[in-house]
Amino acid sequence: MQPPDFHSHPAYTLALQQAGLASAEDFFASPLVRPWRDIGERDNATLDLPSADGSLRRLHVKRYRTGSPAAARSEVEALRALHEKGIPTFELAAWGWNDAGQSFTAAIDLAGYQPADKALFAGAVTFDGLLTHTARLAAQLHAAGLHHQDLYLCHFFVRAADLDLRLIDVSRVRRLPPWPLRRRWVVKDLGQFAYSTLVHGVTDAQRAAWLAAYWRLSGNHAEKWAGAVGRKVARIARHDAKLKVAQPMRNVSIPPTPQVPEL
Repeated sequence: MQPPDFHSHPAYTLALQQAGLASAEDFFASPLVRPWRDIGERDNATLDLPSADGSLRRLHVKRYRTGSPAAARSEVEALRALHEKGIPTFELAAWGWNDAGQSFTAAIDLAGYQPADKALFAGAVTFDGLLTHTARLAAQLHAAGLHHQDLYLCHFFVRAADLDLRLIDVSRVRRLPPWPLRRRWVVKDLGQFAYSTLVHGVTDAQRAAWLAAYWRLSGNHAEKWAGAVGRKVARIARHDAKLKVAQPMRNVSIPPTPQVPEL
């Protein structure tokens, strides 16, 4: 067992300390950390920290019950890889693990952004408007030698005003292996994205246009892989149907309703 460890972003250290959050153990014990989803291996929670001006800064907390610090460390390492490659994503306010080996990360809220699937449902954006932007970000990710493993619409956060995107839920981001194994992981990412568009009124023609845009921007042969992507979509659909029964909130990115902190 590794000794406990705790890291915090300099801009958040004082606010965390004032809230009584100066160790990983505190993140598991504090009532200020409010869980809203439990998916077995971890839970998701929110933490609202007061600012000097009286406003609240929201953090999104993942608490891993794996008995190992590796769960949080893998997310931290993935974030570092994304930042090094210039992939737009988020930052952490804190992360670490406790004596029991449980680990956590606390992400800084992307204020002004929302999950792309929610933005589509609300009519804040259109798929045609997102098409090139999401294809470019997927192409940028793969060109950087990385793959996501959960590349669903809900993990693209969009600022509707200028269609700026950020990639979230990065704990499974990994380095791509060499060819031909690389193709398998790229197809998985593309299949996940295509699958996530099925409930948004996106047409087959629009999905084909998205693959064409990805191919144009990445140089990967996405158009030739259309059959493999389609087969991946079908496999994901079967698997996802089982997961939705067991864990109906698994694919939700942020709390479904606003949480009002008790002061």
